[in-house]
Amino acid sequence: ENRPIPEPGPNEVLLRMHSVGICGSDVHYWQHGRIGDFVVKDPMVLGHEASGTVIKVGSGVTHLKPGDRVAIEPGVPREMDEFCKTGRYNLSPTIFFCATPPDDGNLCRYYKHSASYCYKLPDNVTFEEGALIEPLSVGIHACKRAGVTLGSKVFVSGSGPIGLVNVLVAKMMGAAAVVITDLSASRLQKAKEVGADFTIQVKNETPQEVASKVESLLGCMPEITVECTGVQACIQAGIYATRSGGTLVLVGLGPEMVTVPIVNAAVREVDIRGIFRYCNTWPVAIALLASKRINVKPLVTHRFPLEKALEAFETTKRGEGVKVMLKCDPTDYNP
Repeated sequence: ENRPIPEPGPNEVLLRMHSVGICGSDVHYWQHGRIGDFVVKDPMVLGHEASGTVIKVGSGVTHLKPGDRVAIEPGVPREMDEFCKTGRYNLSPTIFFCATPPDDGNLCRYYKHSASYCYKLPDNVTFEEGALIEPLSVGIHACKRAGVTLGSKVFVSGSGPIGLVNVLVAKMMGAAAVVITDLSASRLQKAKEVGADFTIQVKNETPQEVASKVESLLGCMPEITVECTGVQACIQAGIYATRSGGTLVLVGLGPEMVTVPIVNAAVREVDIRGIFRYCNTWPVAIALLASKRINVKPLVTHRFPLEKALEAFETTKRGEGVKVMLKCDPTDYNP
């Protein structure tokens, strides 16, 4: 609140922030001070799912002007390395990323960002939808890596926000049937609302039993599994469930070391792929939202003004609802 308003550099824009979603990683940094090798050593501003209004542009910026409403892609490469040259800039080791130590995020009133990674929102796309492009991008990137196509049978493991966006995107990309698992009945109900064809509430089944239920509901083993929890048993179930010759994409991040039936995957030629965030997804997401081919609005279940950020984080920590959204612009807070 008391920090000076930053001045944009030649290729940057200054934004008045509007909507910022809270991610599980934000809560994890708040609670544990680290995620893997990323350790919080100094005070850090959280927030990386965001939209706002341009209020000042740097001297080199030509595609944006004050008053433009934009969605912010939080990952900005710092140098043109081999990964940028091949279009996979998300893998650049020196990338700037909002709210990943030591880089500040954008849960604040005013924020400056690289203009090239701010995308103008069409008039029919709201600020909230703009902020939701970040989690939606995870679904787009994961489903592309998985090879979802017309008629695919898909198993999504985990019905949190990332599981739900994977349901939305898989259906959009032509999946014929999607089955999703979770511990929570209310989250599975939300998955039904956004397009899941079948749900499985996991209680104390073994990974093999979960895989068997998936096959039973789909009528076959799925060609594609998207694992969104990072839980060891869920990764195991993902391997057992995936059809021979199919693909398992690991989206959820859990412990560094997990025990998995790797030989089962190997002898059945199940491809195991990882994803790291996303790349080249904002234009795609904006086109999908503007054309109303994807509806992310049901994902937002709670809204708080910036002054109640702690309450918002507590709500997310308790696992209430799906997506908690903070409103940073006090003139436009409308719960």
